[in-house]
Amino acid sequence: MSHHANPPGTGRKLTLVVLGLAALIAAMLCAFALPSLHSGPHHVPVGVTGSPQAAEVFRDKAGGPAWDVRVYETRDAVETDVKDGDIAGGLAITAQGVDVYTATAGGPSATSALTALGNGVAEQNKTRATVHDLVPFTVDDPRGAGLTSALMPMIFGGIFPALILGNVFPGHRGLRLRLAGALTFSVVAGGAIAAVLQFGTDSIDGDFGLTALGVILGMAAMSTTLLGLQARCGMAGFAFGGALMMLLGNPLSGLATGPHWLPDGWSTIGQLLPPGASGSLLRANAFFDSAGGGLPCLVLTVWVVIGAGLALLADRRGRRSTGTRARVATASGPADASRSEIAVS
Repeated sequence: MSHHANPPGTGRKLTLVVLGLAALIAAMLCAFALPSLHSGPHHVPVGVTGSPQAAEVFRDKAGGPAWDVRVYETRDAVETDVKDGDIAGGLAITAQGVDVYTATAGGPSATSALTALGNGVAEQNKTRATVHDLVPFTVDDPRGAGLTSALMPMIFGGIFPALILGNVFPGHRGLRLRLAGALTFSVVAGGAIAAVLQFGTDSIDGDFGLTALGVILGMAAMSTTLLGLQARCGMAGFAFGGALMMLLGNPLSGLATGPHWLPDGWSTIGQLLPPGASGSLLRANAFFDSAGGGLPCLVLTVWVVIGAGLALLADRRGRRSTGTRARVATASGPADASRSEIAVS
């Protein structure tokens, strides 16, 4: 009889693992490809002002699934809402020309599309279009490369603490240390990321303190969620959380294009996940004086509470299990008590 015979059920287990990995790869392809294939303007809020007739004509022409056209009485009102992030841009249509107001830092793709739209209106009216970028990226990073590249370090900053601290401080006794370590790491790494973006690469503007706090909150949301899932559900929970952040959160964040460039359903999901909320909060703090940062901040806070809650539930369950083992060991005698203590630790 061979000593190398596989135990019963090995083939079935291997098949399930292979099929699961194949499904994971297929899900990854769908998560990255489908939003890109269906990308484009989806209810992008834009303002229009000028003569009532011209504004109404533009609204009738541009209205639909691509643009959410709002009529304003004055161009000052359009400029204010663009700077506050309430709309992605706007047009002021007059007989003398078309003024296009954009916010590149709020969404480069929407800016390009709105500029093209403004040029089309000007050509139709046989005038010229003048573009005013009210919220641009910084001079040293005019394309926003630093902003868009910040998301992956933030995601990995949530994954690494749960993975590494789980190995360094394993078991129930290390749970509180893991949670404290993850939060401490979020503070240190979040501050470092904000400092690099603002002072190292000059990719963002705005109040450094608020920007750093936003990045810290985003990383804490991801790290505590993963840590809580790992503590409550083991490696299966960690794998689920990591896939949620990487396979859905990353491609649906809209950080590179702006959330309005994704289909409505995808965009909503992305903004409710930590990577998307972190990106939106970073953008709001860095370029819009924190305007529009309230909802992302709330979303991230909820994720921190969920992650910490899962960790506390796991801690409570572990303490209850420890107490039960201790009572059993005490009743069984000193030798069994010693073995029980080793097993608990």
